[in-house]
Amino acid sequence: MARKPAPANKKRKSVSYRRCGYFFIAPFFILYLVFQLYPLLNTFYWSFFSYIKRNLQVTIEFCGFQNYLNVLGITPGETAYFFTYLKNTVIMWLCGFIPQILLSLLLAAWLTNNRIKLRGRSVIKVMTYMPNIIAASSISVLFGALFSQYGPITVTLKKLGVLASNFDFMQNISGTRGLISFILFWMWYGNTTLLLISGMIGINPHLYEAAEIDGASGRQSFFRITLPLLRPVLLYVLVTSAIGGFQMYDIPALFNSTKSGYQGKPADSTTTVTMYIMRLYSSDVGKAAATCILLFIVTLCVSLIFFFSMGNKEKRHERKARKLDAKAARKSN
Repeated sequence: MARKPAPANKKRKSVSYRRCGYFFIAPFFILYLVFQLYPLLNTFYWSFFSYIKRNLQVTIEFCGFQNYLNVLGITPGETAYFFTYLKNTVIMWLCGFIPQILLSLLLAAWLTNNRIKLRGRSVIKVMTYMPNIIAASSISVLFGALFSQYGPITVTLKKLGVLASNFDFMQNISGTRGLISFILFWMWYGNTTLLLISGMIGINPHLYEAAEIDGASGRQSFFRITLPLLRPVLLYVLVTSAIGGFQMYDIPALFNSTKSGYQGKPADSTTTVTMYIMRLYSSDVGKAAATCILLFIVTLCVSLIFFFSMGNKEKRHERKARKLDAKAARKSN
């Protein structure tokens, strides 16, 4: 017997996998909403309240933008601690980041250069990354012991005549800031080197072969080929380093500070913005929240400056040209 033809209105069932991707990316957005976006909005909300804690008593009053005015020193009688501690943070971050990015570029170019027949590249990469594995608290305590007034390195430098007999890193502003910057540099240069290596490996080697045939030197190839094509990785390094630098807390708080860890020695010269936030949180939550929002705004502005300055200018010119052509076409029509 012949089979009956299937009804025309019945469609063949098929499995659609279009929505499966949303399930894979959902955990990230859920964690982001719960642990990042909500705390940020909640901090912004409490920055408009005078939330004072004294002797287990809490007083909450709406004060508008008064917390911001107090933190910025605009209100009479208030000191602009935010700018002072922001300057401390920027100085220590830049003094650690500038040599870090320069050394990382040099090491990455050296370790990815096929002309240099270097043995044990994997071992060198592991050794450069090892300081990043050590906890920041351990490194801070270790350097604090090594460079204290009677520490082994300080005593050795005094015996060699490099330092004066009464010199103390912990009581010298430049010495303390320099050591904190060196710790930041030493901890993170390996991570930056590996990021730059991954970017350089992704560059087409035929470009270097063509440049070599045209007679380009290694320096010319680096500045004309490597750096322009490494721009996205450099942008990522700059933005993430800026975010981490402005949020600097553990190393200055443990290296040379008061017992509370909220005030950096000597003379409050190594106190960062996050240390100031923690100090405010113990007594005035509203001011602490306002300082957090100001720090977020500064970090966002710096990140946007890096983004627009390191962005692809050719694509911008193409977009502008397309917009101009579209406007000209509309006018002609």
